[in-house]
Amino acid sequence: MYPEKDTPARSIAINVNCSLKDSKSENNSIKGSAINCDPGLERWQNDKKDPVLTSDNLHLSDPKNCLSEDVKGYVQDAISPNTRRAYKSDLAHFEDWGGTIPATKEMVAAYLADHAGKLAIATLQRRLASISTAHGAKGLESPTALKLVQTTLRGIRKRHGKPQKQAKPLLVEDLFRIMPLLSDTVKDTRDRALLLIGFAGGFRRSELVGLNVEDIEIVRQGLVVTITRSKTDQSGEGRRIGIPFARGAYSYCPVLALESWLKQAGITEGSLFRPVTRHGEIKDTRLSKEAVSRIVKHYTEAIGLDPAYYSGHSLRAGLATSAAQAGVSTLAIRKQTGHRSDAMLNRYVREGELFKGNAMRYIL
Repeated sequence: MYPEKDTPARSIAINVNCSLKDSKSENNSIKGSAINCDPGLERWQNDKKDPVLTSDNLHLSDPKNCLSEDVKGYVQDAISPNTRRAYKSDLAHFEDWGGTIPATKEMVAAYLADHAGKLAIATLQRRLASISTAHGAKGLESPTALKLVQTTLRGIRKRHGKPQKQAKPLLVEDLFRIMPLLSDTVKDTRDRALLLIGFAGGFRRSELVGLNVEDIEIVRQGLVVTITRSKTDQSGEGRRIGIPFARGAYSYCPVLALESWLKQAGITEGSLFRPVTRHGEIKDTRLSKEAVSRIVKHYTEAIGLDPAYYSGHSLRAGLATSAAQAGVSTLAIRKQTGHRSDAMLNRYVREGELFKGNAMRYIL
């Protein structure tokens, strides 16, 4: 167990202070027992002049500069809150173990080896990315790309690697089984619109709950939904998605389901999907991402599926997989889901095409 310490990386949320050389920097010595084979690094650590920098406080790379509040604000806005929290968590974990910035290749390799089998491969890769970012913001060469570190990671992946756990897709036939279970109550009307719109748009949970009434445009063919900001669009360029009227019955149409929800709820502006109490009262707040997962789990269990395998992501995965099963091109699927490349989409396409052209069809 390493002693508690107040390190700059633990305080990764932007600390805009032009007087960086204060007494705190003298007390922020890191006493971890990680491997250190570089005498030069040890001398650097014993003569701390600047706090550790990451992309969160990149603007402090020159402690002599006093930047305007506008510049500081824009630098902070360049990093999403989720990314900032991830950096803070990753670097805090590395320091608690005994790591430092700058780090040697031996130190980082030892950190990986010490957590092999304890942390998922994806988590270790993210930790390396955070360590690399911290070095890059300081203008230092990152040891994470060096052969020793990468070979260690490959060895860990070979020995401890296992398939990444993914939420199962909620397929179109699953939706068809769920819809008859929904009544005309306020909550069920909301849930019908949420499930159908989430599926038809291939939305991430954050995109779905982030929608406002102002983002919806009714057109002759159906709906045009504007995603103003998403995980892959932090700059806010926006993306427009068409959701056509369903060819089948009313209860399966996302366009009509959304119109029914808005009319029944009396919502004309602001958050599109909102919490509903057990008494049918509609709250003014925005529905949470966790609530989307709970709704999906509730209805998958209602049709006899194991809810442990489903989440809010199942709607997005369900559209991609169902479309692949129907023979829709990857280009058309990506246009709806917003995946940047076929590589990102392939896991859904592979799942959808497991039995398409299967060799056994021609044998038995």
